[in-house]
Amino acid sequence: MNNLTTNNTIAYIMAGRRQRSRRYWGVTTVLAVISLLLCFLMLYFGNTIYSIDKIARVLGGEQIKGATFAIHTIRLPRMLAGLFAGFAFGVAGHIFQTMLRNPLANPNVLGITTGSSAAAVYCIVILHTSEAVVSVVSVAAGLVTVTLLYLLSRRRAFSIGRLILVGIGLDAMLSSVITYLLQKSASQDVPAAFRWLSGSLNGSKLEELPPLVITVLVLAPIILLLGKHLSLLELGEQSASSLGIHTDRTRIALILCSVCMIAMATATTGPIAFVSFLAGPIARRLVGVGHTNIIPAGLVGVILVLAADLIGQFAFETRFPVGVITGILGAPYLIFLLIRMNRKGDF
Repeated sequence: MNNLTTNNTIAYIMAGRRQRSRRYWGVTTVLAVISLLLCFLMLYFGNTIYSIDKIARVLGGEQIKGATFAIHTIRLPRMLAGLFAGFAFGVAGHIFQTMLRNPLANPNVLGITTGSSAAAVYCIVILHTSEAVVSVVSVAAGLVTVTLLYLLSRRRAFSIGRLILVGIGLDAMLSSVITYLLQKSASQDVPAAFRWLSGSLNGSKLEELPPLVITVLVLAPIILLLGKHLSLLELGEQSASSLGIHTDRTRIALILCSVCMIAMATATTGPIAFVSFLAGPIARRLVGVGHTNIIPAGLVGVILVLAADLIGQFAFETRFPVGVITGILGAPYLIFLLIRMNRKGDF
């Protein structure tokens, strides 16, 4: 009887694991297909709509009057910027939320993105540096912001609620720094800075994308490799350590990779609002528990950015930057989370 009960239990567990695995790969496949469809629509739609054959010929290197400039110079860089920045925002946000076990613990709310933005604005409107310098300074500023956030929120014991409150305050302070820089900058530099701060794919150029593409392609596999420990880190410090996980090294490596990705994305497209905030919870709701959801979160980030950009370009009489559309989606969810966490006493 005991053997029969044990066999039934094992069979039940294995069936549940197979079901979760099928759901994970099914949802991931659907998200990937939607991402590819949106990539195609980014190349297809514009002031002039070109045939699929003409788009393929331009992407293959053929020079076609009018189409080559529209597709290769304007639409392709815009699509690639949205693709890689959306993936970076989605993955980084999911890492922070999972590792700190709180949906508010993401780079947007904690001030990390704002730190990178403040450094980038300083380079743009005060120093007038190149894109390469802006990228390097943004990454460095993101790392400095994370360090400052940790030092300010650390007391005798680590508290996620304290970390979030300090992050919100840090975000407000850095936003004030950005406002001060804009007031002190030359009037001709302000419009460009505002376009960048709103989070936009406008003006993306192929020659400016390699740093972002290389960063994502190099760091994403590292995050995936370390991501198998995320579920263990969710159990808490003591439980993860007892299972043989070097928690400090794993956490530091994940934070460094995530900050580098999101800082580079911010330097390229500006701080696209709430993508890192929304991607993880949406992926978790679609896939369920039992997986790290890193790839689904990245794909959800891609979908949010590309879909929001298409909506901002073509759904209204006036064209809006992608960050405005994602901000409209994310702000109500942020308010809802703040109210719910306050009622639960998480602060």
